[in-house]
Amino acid sequence: MKCLIIIPAYNEEMNIVRVVEELQCDYPQYDYVVINDGSGDNTAKICRKNGYNLIDLPVNLGLAGAFQTGLKYAYAKKYDCAIQFDADGQHRPEFIASMIEKIEEGYDIVIGSRFVEKKKPISLRMLGSFFISAAMRITTGCKVKDPTSGMRMFSKKMIKEFALSLNYGPEPDTISFLLKQGATITEVQADMEERMEGESYLTLGRSMNYMLRMLISILFIQNFRKRKR
Repeated sequence: MKCLIIIPAYNEEMNIVRVVEELQCDYPQYDYVVINDGSGDNTAKICRKNGYNLIDLPVNLGLAGAFQTGLKYAYAKKYDCAIQFDADGQHRPEFIASMIEKIEEGYDIVIGSRFVEKKKPISLRMLGSFFISAAMRITTGCKVKDPTSGMRMFSKKMIKEFALSLNYGPEPDTISFLLKQGATITEVQADMEERMEGESYLTLGRSMNYMLRMLISILFIQNFRKRKR
């Protein structure tokens, strides 16, 4: 199965070499593409210097725009599946194989979940994750234990869906929408690393705002969303 690793990167000059070099050295069976999302640092320069497979966006589109760019690339190159993979080193590539197995079994969406075999810790951020899980279960009937995990893999059918549609961000509300349209989902256990360099975009305030937006979108807005057929 032909798999593409999509690496959206915004100001990741301190991490991008470590992430890509690990993939190239230890996981050459997977293709990858770095989507430089209009970074203001040397992310793109480093990628070009090292000859990495790079799509260099001239402006910052945000995660949704950057990831959809990667899925358009995956669609054009006829990949069988594609995975969202963080440029900060938090996602671990050894779990990709088990996610591909689930795609081969026929699932449309596979989440690399921190909580398949481990209990979700008690924290303010995890409380938000709990509420999003509950909202998705109420609206779709599907139980998703780690809806905010950024390690998400999509089948060939989902690649086409994202590539040819507008406003399809790789977020829990879009996942919820696709599940209501008949997409299938599963999770596999995937441990995550802590960010080693740089600062995360998600501060406490932004995290709370994100959780609130997702809840409102899943419970209300997605009911009015139309799907291009």
